[in-house]
Amino acid sequence: MNRTISMMLGKGSVNHNSRKFNAKNTDPERSHYNRTYIDEPIKEVYHNLFDEATKRYNEKQTRADRCIDNYYEKIRTGKQEKLFHEVIFQIGNKDDTGVGTHDIKAAVYALDEYAKTFQERNPNLYMFSAHLHLDEATPHLHIDFVPYTTGSNRGLDTRVSLKAALAAQGFIGTGRQETEWSKWVLAEKKELSRIMERHGIAWEKLGTTDEHLSVLNYKKEQRAKEVAALDKEYDEVSKRLAIIEKQEELIDLNVRRYDVEPEWQLPEPSIGMTAKAYKINIVIPFVEKLKKVISSIVAQYLDLKSSVSKMRSSLFNAQEKVERLTDRLVEANNVNKKLREIAKNFDSVKEAIGQDKVEEILKPAHESKINRDRSERTRDTR
Repeated sequence: MNRTISMMLGKGSVNHNSRKFNAKNTDPERSHYNRTYIDEPIKEVYHNLFDEATKRYNEKQTRADRCIDNYYEKIRTGKQEKLFHEVIFQIGNKDDTGVGTHDIKAAVYALDEYAKTFQERNPNLYMFSAHLHLDEATPHLHIDFVPYTTGSNRGLDTRVSLKAALAAQGFIGTGRQETEWSKWVLAEKKELSRIMERHGIAWEKLGTTDEHLSVLNYKKEQRAKEVAALDKEYDEVSKRLAIIEKQEELIDLNVRRYDVEPEWQLPEPSIGMTAKAYKINIVIPFVEKLKKVISSIVAQYLDLKSSVSKMRSSLFNAQEKVERLTDRLVEANNVNKKLREIAKNFDSVKEAIGQDKVEEILKPAHESKINRDRSERTRDTR
């Protein structure tokens, strides 16, 4: 049978792990099936590991304010290192290896053997609390440990340090994607998988290819470019609309000007001027002049009204496009984040089993895809 391996960081609730209290997700009637491998008080662990080193450190100090009264409290209240770390290992899930399933026993045997060999395999990770829980939905193993290093030239010669502890065990980080921690986790998963094999369980590895991640990155970049372009278009349309609306205001001002300015007022006839002369010399030229102005104003107004309507429509469409693409960009970012985590796991798998083995595994899938593409092209040309 094939089962996944899950390794999670725990909250480090030692009292919960030892069942000094029961949470809502536990079944107290099954708690007596739980197994405790070690359960030492954390303060005693610090006393045993670091008291002698603290004494040696203090003896070298010439100033009292540099001495360490309590190394446990120094680490607990400090920010550089955690007091201890907790990892939780689980084989399968509640559906295929949960309580009541047929294969739960093999998983329990594997986790039991893993717990019993952890300390020997990790001499720089002092395991002070280890519990196998069988009173929850799926069997899982809690291991709490204090990482420490010896022979240090800085501070205490024996001190807390996760990075140095893992380095002392041969796990050297080579970058942000391949840290001491990620290499150690992969090594522990491989060890658990070897134990699982002895109990009839194969490790079902989950992963993806860099090609998928590259495609998602490309799509995300394209969405970002489209959003940026539409933002620019939106700004330009907004500026043009503002100019047109300003022109519209100017036209309104000009129209009102014709009501008050003297040149646009029909003059009174002069003394002795006949009605015919007044009509021919004053009224008709004034009306013709007014017609031209009104015709020009109406034409401008209609043009501007049409332009404003089009600009507002374009602005609304651009705004809708920006909102839709922004939503798609957020969705792409979320999917991309998930795929990046999957790709990281896949890189660890490649490192563990080798590129040749990965290509061998993926070859049937690639050949199948090529055949499907060939069939589709053949169907399209018919």
